Amino acid sequence: MTRSFRKLCVYCASSRLADEAYRVAARELGRLLAGAGIEIVYGGGAVGSMGALADGALGAGGRVTGVLPRFMDELEWGHTGLSKLRLVQSMHERKSAMLAEADGVVALPGGCGTFEELLEAITWKRLGLFCNPIVLLNTRGFYDTLVGALEHCVNERFMDERHRRMWSVVPEPGGVLDALRSAPEWSPEARRWALPGREA
Repeated sequence: MTRSFRKLCVYCASSRLADEAYRVAARELGRLLAGAGIEIVYGGGAVGSMGALADGALGAGGRVTGVLPRFMDELEWGHTGLSKLRLVQSMHERKSAMLAEADGVVALPGGCGTFEELLEAITWKRLGLFCNPIVLLNTRGFYDTLVGALEHCVNERFMDERHRRMWSVVPEPGGVLDALRSAPEWSPEARRWALPGREA
């Protein structure tokens, strides 16, 4: 069965200081997702990769929803040109709201906040609470070390061999949609073998 994607959750960063290549990739991804008719749900920021992603999609006629904690809105961190800006009370509510209706996740390079969001999505998938594709956009090899750490978890048997199928890694924005569409099927039954060494 061919997967269809109506709405994607995209994790990305707000740093203005990171290499321009990250913002270029984010802008291109926004453009590609808009061209495919896919709505983007992201953290609502106006600068860094966040702003580039939103601007790329909006410039191509796409729909972009931002989810922003109220304290960030008070600091005027939000993008003012979005299709929709949803204000929430906390960072926890933001993460849940972004993931709740998503048909998949794409993680762009970022800092500790991006890592937290991505690893929570992977954890939810491991427990069968989220069963949609997770794709890491590996611009400049950014995610090599994190993927290496996850592989190490599997090798040391803190995670099951089957958990390697929870994520895909692509080097360029142009590979994201194919990776989403070709991701292995995942089921809530995964929770039956969430503990390494326990068979379903």
